[in-house]
Amino acid sequence: MGAPVFKDVDPAEDCDCAGCAEWRRAVPHPVRTRVGARHALVLAAAAGTVIGGLQITPAAAAEHHEARPLTPAPGDEGGTTPQGGTGPLHGAPAPLAGSVSLVQSTTLRKTSRTAILDRARRWVEAKVPYNMNKYWKDGYRQDCSGFVSMAWGLPGNEWTGSLAQYGTRITKSQLRPGDMLLFHNPADPEKGSHVTIFGGWTDGSRTRYIAYEQTKPGTRVQATPYAYWSHSSNYLAYRYRAVTDGSSGSSASSSRFPGAKYFGPGKNNAHVTRLGKMLVERGGKRFYRVGPGPKWSEADRKATRAFQRAQGWRGKAADGIPGPTTWAYLSTGQGRSIPSAGSGGAERTTSSGFPGKAKFRPGAENSDVTRLGKQLVKKGFGKFYRQGPGPRWGEADRRNVEAFQRAQGWRGKAADGYPGPETWRRLFS
Repeated sequence: MGAPVFKDVDPAEDCDCAGCAEWRRAVPHPVRTRVGARHALVLAAAAGTVIGGLQITPAAAAEHHEARPLTPAPGDEGGTTPQGGTGPLHGAPAPLAGSVSLVQSTTLRKTSRTAILDRARRWVEAKVPYNMNKYWKDGYRQDCSGFVSMAWGLPGNEWTGSLAQYGTRITKSQLRPGDMLLFHNPADPEKGSHVTIFGGWTDGSRTRYIAYEQTKPGTRVQATPYAYWSHSSNYLAYRYRAVTDGSSGSSASSSRFPGAKYFGPGKNNAHVTRLGKMLVERGGKRFYRVGPGPKWSEADRKATRAFQRAQGWRGKAADGIPGPTTWAYLSTGQGRSIPSAGSGGAERTTSSGFPGKAKFRPGAENSDVTRLGKQLVKKGFGKFYRQGPGPRWGEADRRNVEAFQRAQGWRGKAADGYPGPETWRRLFS
C-alpha cells in the first residue's frame, strides 16, 4: 500500500482571522514554509499523517480563511462507514517517513490473550455507543480504533492509520484470539477503514470468525465472514507486539472447550474456576455465595443452567453441565447474558415466542410464515423471494432461513433452512 501525499494550504503569517490563528496553533511551526502569500504543506506519511491531532486529507484543502475545527461539531458525525462519519479521524500522529516508530520509543505493556478478550467483553456487555468524538469511562475513544486500543491496553487512543505499528504482521493461518484484522484506506480513511478483534474461528473451514468490534450503534460480537463483510481482501492480520502468549502457539485458546470430563459432581480443577468466572461476567454472580473456585458445586450447575436457558435451550441442552456450545458462547461473548432475578426469567424473554417447528414445514400455511419472511427481509436475508413473503411455506423461505443460519457460522443440520428456537431468537432480537 503506497504512502499517500497530502497537500494543504497554510495560512499567511500576518492573517489575524480566527481560522488562520487556529490553524497556526494546530500545525507545528517548523514544518511551515513560506511560499508567497500562502504556504504549501506536503507530507509523505506511511498510511496517512496526523498533525497535532488533526488528520490532513485532500478534502481538507481550502481557502486559508476557512476555519478548520479540530473535532467535528456535536451531532455532525453522520455517515455509514464502520470508522464513522464525515468529521476528521482522531488519534496519535502516525510517524513520519524515516522517524522512530512509537513501538521503538515506548515500552508497551504486556498483556495476555485472555485479558484482551476480557476487556473487549466489558464493552460488549456495556453496549458502549459508537461515537468518534466521545470517550468511555475508561478513557478510550468510542470508535473502532479506540476499542482496539482499549482491548490491547495501549497507552493512548490510536486510529486505523497508526495501530499497525503496535503489531506484527501475521498470516491467516496464524490468527489467534486477541489478534486484530485491520483495513486502513490511506486514500480516504473514512471510506471503509475499520478494525476488529479476532475472537476465534467458528468452525474448521476458517471462513467465519467471531469478531469483537465497535460499530454503530454500539459494541458487538458476532460471527463474521473472513475477513469482513466489505473490503474483505484489504484486511491485514496483526498480533500485538507485547502479547505474552502470542508466538509459540503452545498455550490453549481460552475459547477451546477443555472437555466434559472436567465438569460435574466431584470435579476439582482450574477449568471449573474459569467456567465460574465467565458465568459471573455474564450475570451469574448471584448464584455464588463464595468463589467461584476449582471445586464443582451446585452454584456452578445452577449458573450454567441459567445461562443455557437464557439462550432458549431446554431439556438436555440446559442440564447445567457445559458442553462445547455453552463454552464457546461464554468464552467468545456470544448469546444472551443471564437475566437478573425477578426479570421474568429467560424462558419467556429469550425464545422470542418461537411458535414451534411444525409451523415451518412443506405445505404449512400460517401467519408465522409471513412474519418470519418479513423479518428475514428486514434483516437483509430476503434475496430468494421473487414475490411475497406470504403465509405459505416454500423453498424461498427455506433458502433465506438457511442463508441467515450460515451467517451465524452454523453448518450441517444447524443450517438446514428450518427455524428453531435459537434461529428465531437471533432473527427477532
